[in-house]
Amino acid sequence: MSAKDKLLTAARDCLLTKGYAHTTVRDLVAASGANQASINYHFGSKEQLLTKALRDLNTEWGELLFAVLREDGEPEDQEALWGRIIESIRTNRELWFVNFESVASARQDGEIRAMIASGQELARASLARAFAGLGPGSDPEEVQAAGSYYFALLVGLASQWLTDPERAPTAEQFVAAHGRR
Repeated sequence: MSAKDKLLTAARDCLLTKGYAHTTVRDLVAASGANQASINYHFGSKEQLLTKALRDLNTEWGELLFAVLREDGEPEDQEALWGRIIESIRTNRELWFVNFESVASARQDGEIRAMIASGQELARASLARAFAGLGPGSDPEEVQAAGSYYFALLVGLASQWLTDPERAPTAEQFVAAHGRR
């Protein structure tokens, strides 16, 4: 494995275990076995290395979400969908945490902000398709509205499962409360 690949692997591991804000150059060097100068040589800076690894992890998170949604063009049982999402959060906590942390990093980094915005656009379309049956032939404004609505629900549910899983709602509770609105 090349020094560049070792650094990317180390950055990925550090993001999953320490997070963006708490990963130091020293951590990256120790985890990769590479020297400090190789970070600048291959990536320009620690931040650019972490941003590249963050982009890869956000892509992985998106693929995970899209797989959970099983987009086949037909809306399915919402309780089953939310149940799969909750299971994804429970089994991939570190990846979901990295995704949430990337939002905080977007404040100072336009590249991260653009990456997140692009991912959110794809997520909204997928959520609109999975939950509301709104596919490519649907009114784009309707897809945007439905996707934004379900994305807000997704973020709120994920936040609860990441921070307080003992009191976070089950899929059954979540759908039942949604039906009472």
